[in-house]
Order: sequence, then structure tokens, then C-alpha cells
Amino acid sequence: MSNASYVPPKVWKNDAPSGGQFASINRPVAGPTHEKTLPIGKHPLQLYSLATPNGVKVTILLEELLALGHAGAEYDAWLIRINEGDQFSSGFVQINPNSKIPALVDRSVEPAIRVFESGSILLYLAEKLGAFLPTDPAGRTETLNWLFWQMGAAPYLGGGFGHFYAYAPEKLEYPINRFTMEAKRQLDVLDRRLGESRYLAGDDYTIADIAVWPWYGQLVRNNVYGAAEFLSAHEYTHVQRWAEEIAKRPAVLRGQRVNRTWGDEASQVPERHEAGDLG
Repeated sequence: MSNASYVPPKVWKNDAPSGGQFASINRPVAGPTHEKTLPIGKHPLQLYSLATPNGVKVTILLEELLALGHAGAEYDAWLIRINEGDQFSSGFVQINPNSKIPALVDRSVEPAIRVFESGSILLYLAEKLGAFLPTDPAGRTETLNWLFWQMGAAPYLGGGFGHFYAYAPEKLEYPINRFTMEAKRQLDVLDRRLGESRYLAGDDYTIADIAVWPWYGQLVRNNVYGAAEFLSAHEYTHVQRWAEEIAKRPAVLRGQRVNRTWGDEASQVPERHEAGDLG
């Protein structure tokens, strides 16, 4: 049946694959599919992740914290291969019932604390170690404004624009146009803000920038979906300036390599257990 003639049934049934190249791991229920205990390393923070835009938010922040001398940010980063269903293991579901990367366990306290959702992890680490989150009410609130903006906006960019532009089994004009319009509107929101200030929350680099950059900064640098030309990313000059400035930060360069299993060999560090793993 063609898309134009599709009429939804009265009751949806899971009788056809959905999700393009991710169809094998999409399902309409939660919970584990198999028993597997997660590994535990020697550091207080245990990260279970993959170097997707959501995953690198956390490794970038951890590397930034270590660069500032915060010993409490030492971490083990374990690879979760989402295309192979590692996120549905019993051990992973125990720390993130939503079965999405990244997920963090802080074993420096008793009992250990689980933290899931990338924005929650950024906020937890920033508060725990006292960095990259302003303490004054206005600065803190502006940082959280943009952090939560990213958490709400990125699903339209990823599951919306990215899915239909890059991953869907066929190119459909209506959803591509619908989500392209939203992606460009979001870029304009950022461009207008970054025309007013150096960083999203003001003069200082914060967890807001760390959250937004892996999606939107990399998008305009043509590192997400290869869609920079399609989206006329060159038009967003303030986002471009911000994106290139952050891309040069040493901790950002290191953080992007952790839990990475694609690209040139030098960029891949599937697991990180000590600083020397990053060279």
C-alpha cells in the first residue's frame, strides 16, 4: 500500500518492521531482552555509552572537568553497541529503564546513584563537581533554559529530520519538508541567541553549550547527516562561529573519541579507562 493511500487501522499492531536501518532494535515494549551484567571499572564514575551526539555530551564534559583538575571526574567508559541491542541487557535496563545511551553510575557514594538521560547526567556532574554551571540565579537559569531547550528540540532534529532525511527506507517529501522547516527554525533560534552572546548562557562556556554543540554545532559543520548544504548551514553565521570555537577545545577533541567505533582508526577509542587511552 502506498503512503498516499494509507489509512491507519482502528488498533495498531506490530506486524511490520519500522525504523529503516534501526528496525531490528525498535520495539513497542520496554524491559530487557537478555541477561547480562555490566562491567565495572576502578573509577568512581562508570559510563555506559556510544559516541553519538547524546553520548559525547557526557564524555566531553568529563574531559573538560578533568582538564580543570577535578579528580572526582575520573571515569571508565564502557561501549554499548546499540545496533546490537546491548542497551536491552538486564544490567543496562537496571540503570536506565528507557534503554537509551548514555547512562552513568556514580559509585563514589553508598548506595551508588544511577543517572540516565544526557541532560540529567550533565546537570548531575556539573552540580557534583561545581563547574560549567553558574551559581548565580540568573546565570544558572539561563544555562538550564538552553539545556532543556536542547532536550526538547533535538528529537525533532534526530528522530524527525535525521530519520526521514538520512535513515528512512524511502525518501518522502512531506516529512522531509516538515522536519526540515523545524530544523531550520531551531538553527535560527540558536543563531539569533549567539548573535547576542559568545555562548548560549552568556560570556561563559557551560553545560548548555556542551549539550547543544554535538547536535547543532556538528550539524552546521556537516558532521551530522551530511546535511549542511541541504539546510544552507552557511547562513547561520553566529552558529558557525560558535561551533568552530568549541570544536577547537582539547577536551572536546578528546571527548568525541571515547566510545567511538567508526571513522579513521586514530579517532576510535571504544573504551576509556585512564587518560593514557586517549594518547
